[in-house]
Amino acid sequence: MNKEIMLQQLEQSKTDCERILNNINPENSAFRLCEETASVGFIYRHIGESIQLIAQFFGYQTSVEGTTMGQSDTGTNYDLKVSREIFEQGYKILEKLVKERSEDDWLEEIETAWFGRISRIKLYSLTLFHNAQHCGQIASALLKGKTF
Repeated sequence: MNKEIMLQQLEQSKTDCERILNNINPENSAFRLCEETASVGFIYRHIGESIQLIAQFFGYQTSVEGTTMGQSDTGTNYDLKVSREIFEQGYKILEKLVKERSEDDWLEEIETAWFGRISRIKLYSLTLFHNAQHCGQIASALLKGKTF
């Protein structure tokens, strides 16, 4: 694994997400595509929480609670400033992780509660793809969604 490649992937992931997340405001954070889907604010919080909770499988500790993990959106109004901080902290943790791990470590498998035994590089990739998927959901909800 080349750390510079991983850092560039991470930077692009964050840039792509931020381009969408920067459009979230108190007026549109409750937007959903339909009644059954999660709101923009819920998904935003979920992205940040999941980054930090997945980082625990790499050995990083976090005080973030998984309030959105495996949960349905009940209409909680999440503080956008806090969601932003959780998101930013998550990407800083990932950057630190890439910089601190040796290149050989990335191919080693680790045990996770959510994904079973998986290589570190697959878990890292899964995290970035997960974020991209949810940012796409947010972009759709911002464009075509409404408050239900």
